Amino acid sequence: MKQKHTHSKLEDMLALIVGAAFVSLGLMLFEFHGFLTGGTAGLALVMTKVTDIGFGLWFFVINLPFYWLAVRGLSWRFAVNTFISVASVSLMVEYLPMLIAIDALNSVFSAVMGGFLIGTGMLILFRHMSSLGGVGILAFYLQQRFGISAGRVQMGVDVCIVAIGFFLVSLPVLLLSILGALSLNLVIALNHKPGRYQIT
Repeated sequence: MKQKHTHSKLEDMLALIVGAAFVSLGLMLFEFHGFLTGGTAGLALVMTKVTDIGFGLWFFVINLPFYWLAVRGLSWRFAVNTFISVASVSLMVEYLPMLIAIDALNSVFSAVMGGFLIGTGMLILFRHMSSLGGVGILAFYLQQRFGISAGRVQMGVDVCIVAIGFFLVSLPVLLLSILGALSLNLVIALNHKPGRYQIT
């Protein structure tokens, strides 16, 4: 049975900001040690390592083609909410360093807590008919249409993207990036089940 959408637009907007803040803080922890992650955020982090363009712009641009799938396969509300979420994360990641200065941070803690923060932020976005775009849209679409776990889809794609890091970062950083990806997807896999949240 589908769960009807019961949140007002104001509730959605507040939740999207909160979810984006969790994700942005998690990404900040990842960036501190040069970790990679999956999804379009991971692709954006990879691109920052091979170009002079910042994360925010890459993250926003990479997600643009996926809005077509959101509109065609899901709903306009999901597409609009996702656009707002992606734009919010793009801005927050760029400007958070003006509010928070980190001088020292344990790398294992950064990987695990960063993954937990990003995963929790993504859950909030999912609950309010949104995602981080890209892989999130694809995962939500497959779960909505075919009952395939969004966590498993996200995990599979993330492993492939993080594997690219083998050519870009040291082995310790790569292993901790994988730990961060596992932490992120553990949160999603345990809490976001097929049929729990549906787009209506």
